[in-house]
Amino acid sequence: MDILLIGGLLLFIMLLLLGGGVWIAMALAICGWIGQEFFTTTQPGKNLFSAFWESNASWELAALPLFVWMGEILFRTKLSEEMFEGLRPWLNRIPGRLMHTTILGCGIFGSVSGSSAATCATISKVALPELLKRGYDEKIALGSLATAGTLGILIPPSITMVVYAVAADASIIRIFLAGFAPGFLLMGLFSGYIIWWSLRNPDKVPPPDAPTTWIQKINQSGSLIPCGALIVFICWVLIAGYATATECAAYGVVGSLALAAWSRSLTWSNFWEGLMGTTRTSCMIMFILAGAAYLTKTMAFTGIPRELAEWVNTMQLSPISLIGVLTLVYLILGTALDGISMIVLTSAVVLPMIQKAGFDLIWFGIFIVLLVEIAEVTPPVGFNLFVLQNMTGKDSNTIARAALPFFGCLVVCIVLITLFPQIVTFLPNMVMGVDR
Repeated sequence: MDILLIGGLLLFIMLLLLGGGVWIAMALAICGWIGQEFFTTTQPGKNLFSAFWESNASWELAALPLFVWMGEILFRTKLSEEMFEGLRPWLNRIPGRLMHTTILGCGIFGSVSGSSAATCATISKVALPELLKRGYDEKIALGSLATAGTLGILIPPSITMVVYAVAADASIIRIFLAGFAPGFLLMGLFSGYIIWWSLRNPDKVPPPDAPTTWIQKINQSGSLIPCGALIVFICWVLIAGYATATECAAYGVVGSLALAAWSRSLTWSNFWEGLMGTTRTSCMIMFILAGAAYLTKTMAFTGIPRELAEWVNTMQLSPISLIGVLTLVYLILGTALDGISMIVLTSAVVLPMIQKAGFDLIWFGIFIVLLVEIAEVTPPVGFNLFVLQNMTGKDSNTIARAALPFFGCLVVCIVLITLFPQIVTFLPNMVMGVDR
């Protein structure tokens, strides 16, 4: 059977399973087993055990439950409420007001966690209840959280960037530096859409508070100091090289517990509830990761990603046409693969094509990361959609529709860095010199 036809069949089966209410992780694993049992000569049972173990036996992954726990502590001990109260007077005159905290929070937290799932889960746990309680539109809140959560893999440090740098034999530091400007650009696009939407839908945004003086704003901002100091400390120890992302996550948990105890809002009841909430969310994410890893093994054994890349290579396209077709190919792969697997399984064929076409490998790394971000919010295997679905009870297709305008912002960002590659390359060239 044709390899691409096999891919289409597996995608159809996955859609049937997800539509029938099968658990997300189970649907991914079932598709993986069917693909290996009927279309390869490998042993699906053996690969199932190895995929589940390899996907979760990771020191870096230990940061995920710790960051989720940090978010649970902030949410359950009223620290998040105090943080929003401190931000409110400063955002009062900006259309959208506190909606911008989802973008800002994901940008800051993404620079610490390096994980899209951890960023989405933690900021959603803190921000979503506060926004809904204050009367903000649920649809725009869900859409912004699903897409802004992907900033965790664009704003350095990023595991996805490290994987690409190794695959492309490129400088990790240059890749990291190249991610800052597109990350800030994307945050600006997200916030710009929120401003535009708020101006068009004033009835869906709570009315502004009464004007306040600078002295009043500063006094109200006092509640920002504890959480702000914790975030600054976590960012500082990571950037200064004193701690890894996992160690930073541990510092975040200890700091959150200390702040909650200091504010006298920590009780045995909310401590236990936060721990159980963390366990449920982390197990859900890691179970999905395991199912996705098994499906990725199936894709590797069947050769579908490589076949797509080889097909593109035979077309002998112009540089711009090549970028256009690769964008389409990676969007297709994003419906069934996680971002790291997309890079690993296609790099051997795609990177020589990119170099031959004259594109900068550092620029292409950011281009790939942006496509991976799109994959995180693309059904049926959009990972951030799954995270929010399990946290809110909303259907993943509902969340995907809410994220559609922000999806458009991702596309606009890709177009801008393609038309103006200096957006990506100017910072690494300025700091480290032009890479010849």
